[in-house]
Amino acid sequence: MRFEIMRLDDVDGSAVDSTVVDAASVNRIVQQAASVGQRIYIRPAETSAS
Repeated sequence: MRFEIMRLDDVDGSAVDSTVVDAASVNRIVQQAASVGQRIYIRPAETSAS
């Protein structure tokens, strides 16, 4: 499963940028964000129909 992780602006909470990662990478990114006090939003990435 893949997840979209958005970095949020500290002032108004709007999405600054986003990336799509696999499930194994989510924990590492959450730990990095927590260590610097960065706000992030995580949601399942949309899958494209084939």
